[in-house]
Amino acid sequence: MHIRNLKFVLLVLCFFGFDLILIAENSAGGHDPNWKVPASAAAKRNPLAKDPAAAKAGKLAFDRTCSACHGAKGDAGLAGASNLRSPAVQAQSDGALEWKITNGNFNKGMPSFNSIPEHQRWEIVRYIRTLKDSK
Repeated sequence: MHIRNLKFVLLVLCFFGFDLILIAENSAGGHDPNWKVPASAAAKRNPLAKDPAAAKAGKLAFDRTCSACHGAKGDAGLAGASNLRSPAVQAQSDGALEWKITNGNFNKGMPSFNSIPEHQRWEIVRYIRTLKDSK
């Protein structure tokens, strides 16, 4: 009976350890370097880039649609979600971010948010720009 319990505990620990490895592997920034954006989309400029009210509105939209996966502070809530504060994400153009929000990335588990009006997607991008890590 004692050996049976020990085997069960070891089995549970193995599964738990495997899950931790997968989580660590997927949450190391979550950024997918293979997620390519068309050059024409990346070149688009955010029409709200200089509008501070857009960032505030973008936070509201972000809280409703993005925070469940990316975390309330954009620092990757669920395993695999990109850390929006990371240099890799912040280095992307506004157009690239808007395109990614619009189209999603099925391979990384991000749905398309093309049902959100374009104006709100640009507001979300404007808010993402406020999430830069302070150094």
